[in-house]
Amino acid sequence: MTREERIAALKREAKQRILILDGAMGTMIQRYKLDEAGYRGARFKDHKHDVKGDNDLLVLSQPKVISEIHNAYLEAGADIIETNTFNSQAISQADYGLEDIAEEMNVAAAKLAREAADAWTKKTPANPRFVAGAIGPTNRTASISPDVNNPGFRNVSFDALVEAYATQTRGLIEGGVDTILIETVFDTLNAKAAGFAVEQVFDGMGVELPIMISGTITDLSGRNLSGQTPEAFWYSMQHLEPFSIGLNCSFGAEQLRSSVADIAAAADTLVSVYPNAGLPNEMGGYDESPEFMAGLLEEWAKDGLINIVGGCCGTTPDHIRAIAEAVSKYLPRHVPEVAHKMRLSGLEPFVHE
Repeated sequence: MTREERIAALKREAKQRILILDGAMGTMIQRYKLDEAGYRGARFKDHKHDVKGDNDLLVLSQPKVISEIHNAYLEAGADIIETNTFNSQAISQADYGLEDIAEEMNVAAAKLAREAADAWTKKTPANPRFVAGAIGPTNRTASISPDVNNPGFRNVSFDALVEAYATQTRGLIEGGVDTILIETVFDTLNAKAAGFAVEQVFDGMGVELPIMISGTITDLSGRNLSGQTPEAFWYSMQHLEPFSIGLNCSFGAEQLRSSVADIAAAADTLVSVYPNAGLPNEMGGYDESPEFMAGLLEEWAKDGLINIVGGCCGTTPDHIRAIAEAVSKYLPRHVPEVAHKMRLSGLEPFVHE
């Protein structure tokens, strides 16, 4: 299929059933127990910086590992797999001295995911598979000072974020993704920079892909790190006319439900969710079993809250398989027609009645 045919198929499938997103990449990479040499591979054996922990580099140094993980999630029933590019932009890669190859990382990651998705589409033509180009939040925040003694200080500018995100987006599109997923948004201003960059690249390359947006709630008050409620977050991002809006990471599904329900009530587009398998335990692991997590998300599907569902930190192909089976008997959330009103967003939403 051409990219245009895949996008049409994605939109068609989303009207018919709840789509399944893949699970955690980092959790699966940890199972390989790679050491410093493993992360470096042959190409980066003489690189001057330590690179252990740079999971994104593995698309170049250990592509077989990433392909195996993609295929495990596709075998488990994922309709959409994410590229292994959560930190594949110059700002985050500067920590490893690899900012100059950020675009190459994205091209390679997209090609690996594309190859896996296309192979599974050929196996199951009635169930086409899709690739989401993952754009993470970076390790900087545009609206909050990292220095408690200087609240006006910022360690990144909006323009620097736009430049980094634009380079990443170009690589993802060149590599063949079907959608752009701006995910794990903890600072809405970072997401605005990402959205601006993505639309600039669309204009420059003469393409337009569906945009998916997923925020993250950082505490039980139900707000992101920059202080916005879920509804206000939606109003801040609505101008991008995204294919989907939702939440990921954060807590387990049980604690996240009310926040997703707020978005589902306000958004006139698809709603996605891919929570962690609970909160990390004292050993850094995650305790929610596939069956427990699937049971919680089945209730969400039953109550008509979701269109796209998957897993984040701590989830595995077993989690995705259980979730896919649990929600398969339910129709996707009906996208409501929302009345045209003036809707503003600060930390709280404001709707002019």
